[in-house]
Amino acid sequence: MPVPPWRETPQRALVRQALAGCPGFVSAQLLHIRMVSAGASVGLSTVYRTLTALTAAGLADVVRDDHGERLYRHRPGTDHQHYLICRRCGHSLAVESGPVERWAARIAAQSGFADVHHTVELAGTCTACTAEND
Repeated sequence: MPVPPWRETPQRALVRQALAGCPGFVSAQLLHIRMVSAGASVGLSTVYRTLTALTAAGLADVVRDDHGERLYRHRPGTDHQHYLICRRCGHSLAVESGPVERWAARIAAQSGFADVHHTVELAGTCTACTAEND
């Protein structure tokens, strides 16, 4: 399935810029609240649609939290990333994903499947949150 082209509109630009300004992963609802609090006139449905389009265009990464909610992060480059995310505070680290990418490509080739996508989510407790419990 080809990646759909990204068509930037004024509202999409606002959402993309707001996402790029977030230090980590953020839910659509929280991003919307931040945008409205900053004076932007944008609807929640526009935020959802734009985040979906950004993800499809490879301009954002998406993961699910422990409750199944989708969280989004601006993708600064074109490379697909995997992250290790703290369950308590949401801190995230990009992790080396070469072995996963090679494994997924090998499975796709061996199975004969085309247009194979994968999701790998790593979650734990970061050192700062672990230290708080000590």
